[in-house]
Amino acid sequence: MEPIKIMINGLPGNVASTIAVHAAKDPRVILLPHSLTGPEIETDQVPIDTMMVELIRPDRCETRLNAVAKAVGDFISVDFTHPSAVNANADLYCRCHLPFVMGTTGGDREKLVQRVTDSDICAVIAPNMAKQIVGFQAMLEYGATTFPDIFRGYSLSVRESHQAGKADTSGTAKAVVSSFNRMGVEFSTEEIEKERDPKIQQQDWGIPEAYLSGHGWHTYRLTSPDGTVIFEFQHNINGRDVYAGGTIDAICFLAGKLKSGCRAKVFSMIDVLKG
Repeated sequence: MEPIKIMINGLPGNVASTIAVHAAKDPRVILLPHSLTGPEIETDQVPIDTMMVELIRPDRCETRLNAVAKAVGDFISVDFTHPSAVNANADLYCRCHLPFVMGTTGGDREKLVQRVTDSDICAVIAPNMAKQIVGFQAMLEYGATTFPDIFRGYSLSVRESHQAGKADTSGTAKAVVSSFNRMGVEFSTEEIEKERDPKIQQQDWGIPEAYLSGHGWHTYRLTSPDGTVIFEFQHNINGRDVYAGGTIDAICFLAGKLKSGCRAKVFSMIDVLKG
């Protein structure tokens, strides 16, 4: 397969930057020197590996996207922007006929999926691009489908910690809660305990200082009605490198689906793993 042209949107954000650095060195993809950015970003360019990447603000994004598409041909957009931009960006990609990988959490997820299925493009939409965590989620989904109500009557507590700059509650935690609810637990995503204070993260959670600016720690604790049985699941990620491999795999998967003629369909990271 020829290398896939991609545009990583969300620079100079931390996750987008990490994935862009990996993409610049991966022979499966060609990183285009353009990126959608937020209105608050003042600089016009950012260095990624050996190239300078143009930063495109919202007031000119559609014009520039169409111009880039005209100049380079087909490419896949990769979105690691801000939760507040999720639906607007998806609408933009659909209008410009640009297939995309959405790694940004937040937004109206039902509306996001519907926008793609009403369009002529395909997308991979996932709250987490780390393949091992996606596999863990798949196991829980299997449990929810195969053993519904197995945890009926159990109470659930969920704690998640991310860097201070993460605006929304963990999308992974929400997805895991959904599986536990299907297993009989009554728990609202509003009850998820969200920590964003670096001092508390380091002193109370034990998160290494080097990763306070980039981590994702999650703990799910199930307790039986009488308190005699406890199940605890935990996944802690330090840094952002783990997301890069899954993202590029998602790009390759999506490119294959597009080549086969697929249109107006949303895929998950579980689809990517299976594929």
